[in-house]
Amino acid sequence: MAERFGYQKYEFPERFQKRTERLLLLGYDHRVICVISTNSLTEKTFNITVNMNARNRILAIALAMDIGEDPAVRRRVWVHDINRGRRQFGEYHRLVQELRLDDARFKSYFRLNRQQFEEVLLKIGPTIAKMQTNYRETISPAERLCICLRYLSTGDSFRSIAFSYRVGFCTVARIVRSVCEAIWECMVSDYMPVPGAEAWRKIAGDYERLWAFPNCLGAMDGKHVVIQAPPSSGSQYFNYKGAFSIVLLAVVDAHYRFTLVDVGAYGRSSDGGTLASSAFGTALRLGNLDLPEDRPLPGADHLGPQPHVFLADEAFPLRRNLLRPYPGQHLGGERRVFNYRLSHARRMVECSFGILATQWRLYRRVLGVSPEVAECVVKATCILHNFLRWDHDGEDVPRTTIVPTESQGAVQRIPRVGSNNASREAAAVRETFTSYFSSPDGRVPWQDSIL
Repeated sequence: MAERFGYQKYEFPERFQKRTERLLLLGYDHRVICVISTNSLTEKTFNITVNMNARNRILAIALAMDIGEDPAVRRRVWVHDINRGRRQFGEYHRLVQELRLDDARFKSYFRLNRQQFEEVLLKIGPTIAKMQTNYRETISPAERLCICLRYLSTGDSFRSIAFSYRVGFCTVARIVRSVCEAIWECMVSDYMPVPGAEAWRKIAGDYERLWAFPNCLGAMDGKHVVIQAPPSSGSQYFNYKGAFSIVLLAVVDAHYRFTLVDVGAYGRSSDGGTLASSAFGTALRLGNLDLPEDRPLPGADHLGPQPHVFLADEAFPLRRNLLRPYPGQHLGGERRVFNYRLSHARRMVECSFGILATQWRLYRRVLGVSPEVAECVVKATCILHNFLRWDHDGEDVPRTTIVPTESQGAVQRIPRVGSNNASREAAAVRETFTSYFSSPDGRVPWQDSIL
């Protein structure tokens, strides 16, 4: 009937419905005769009957409104037939239930034993739980945690984990990010709290007792975490080894635990540049870390009060509260001893990175995720690293045997960049420690092997 009067009927996709409503506000209401919506299982279209003389103008405006917007992805099936068998054949409902009967294999699979798994689940379960609906059964918090831990412990692709657990590929991607965010938000206050003055004193006492370095607040270093090239990122994430990466900057205590971490700096940055731009570096420079007051070195009151310091390698600048080794190969006896004592205590951070990369095997691969997801993943592994080495009775004792290893794969060292010119005060502090370590009050028997 409409064709007889010079009108023609056109079918528009669903995304044009709101655009058609805008056309009514633009003065085309006298040309639009009727809008009839029809529903089907796969798509919804809108039949719009318009004046044939105005159709080109209306289509041009509708298409112009569509520029820059991604077309709606048409879902072919609600749940794939293979994924419908998740409860019967999925890895969580079969293999994981069998692993619960063998604690050693359970820990090898998840890097957590059953008790530790349940403790983490108790802390983050309410955060990652989803509401049950009438459309389909939700994935339980326990299964979500299993999927995330399996990714962290192996670094397998989201697609391979999706096939194993019989869930969607995008579902795995969302689960990994949400669970990692929940681990950080729910556990950071317990297993990586911001230290106060009393906590700093305890760390300094542990370093003096275990590693023969007084007034030490921690060992500091940075590592590159290799990721796939982010789109349209240019050279921001491109590091000196020819890979794309983000930087993990960490301070470690005397028990191989992370005290402070800063994640997400561009891979092209040096350690010194990452420190300067980080919240920790800014607080250290401004004196806002609540560090303990200066105190004399043990048995050396004549040297006067000395500041508490962090230990770093040659990639960092020398500051009043940040010691680095003397540069060069041919050094005098006292300077060689100082470098040896500093390296002996600073190896805590190197060992911690090695433990992190050995336990969570995703660091042995190139992370095929965006920088934002990689940051969430790295922070979650640092929290879990501390959780595994945290004594719930209050005495900080590592739970595992520590074997120093040089991490490889997706974790890379950061070289020295820049001249690192130091102030006179910082150089004087280093000279004081140098003379103290060679004096009868500060020397230890095993340091003579370096001479």
